[in-house]
Amino acid sequence: MHTPAPTTGARPPATAYDAVLCDLDNVVRYYDLTRVTALEQAAGLPEGTTAGLAYDPGLDLPLLLGRITPEEWAEAIAAGLTDRVGPERARELGRAMAEAPSRADETVVALLRRVRERVPLVLVTNATLRLHDDLAALGLGDLADHVVGSAHEGVAKPDPAIYRIAAARAGVRVDRCLFVDDRQENVDAALALGMTGVLFREPADLHGPFGFGRTDGRTGGG
Repeated sequence: MHTPAPTTGARPPATAYDAVLCDLDNVVRYYDLTRVTALEQAAGLPEGTTAGLAYDPGLDLPLLLGRITPEEWAEAIAAGLTDRVGPERARELGRAMAEAPSRADETVVALLRRVRERVPLVLVTNATLRLHDDLAALGLGDLADHVVGSAHEGVAKPDPAIYRIAAARAGVRVDRCLFVDDRQENVDAALALGMTGVLFREPADLHGPFGFGRTDGRTGGG
């Protein structure tokens, strides 16, 4: 059972949720594809070619469901590029995509840590079997009460099953969950289950739903 940590200052008004379920990528974690872009330029490929291939559901979904490893994903990306750039450059692009570094948005992390003082926080993410290691590398191993990853559960957003799993881990009814995601289809799936949904574009999008006043003056996403 979640035990809230002591809070400081005034508590926000009573909310319409008892748990926060939050996406990871493009909300908390951001990938740096600078090296991929440089390799594409050197190979004469339009920027975004590699990502477009890598994130095609035919390649991406098996990775996110844990059916292939990141290494196998890199090989599949390379196979799709070989005819265009040759095998050596294709392998280099595949590896660069699979090994792209990432960073955490510290503004969002701080907001999530604050909201977790009041209610359980569950990360709900379409991610690989490396998820827990990746979170630890970013210093986020203790960010949430629970982590629900698609590769470990064998089901990916927007399948309703993964939302129900996350609500169960939080120990609350699905209609008492606030769900945050950067993809409209994922938010729509949460709304269909009776959750409160927030479409994320920048950290400011969380202040109202979380019940926090804006004090940092920040206007951009990250």
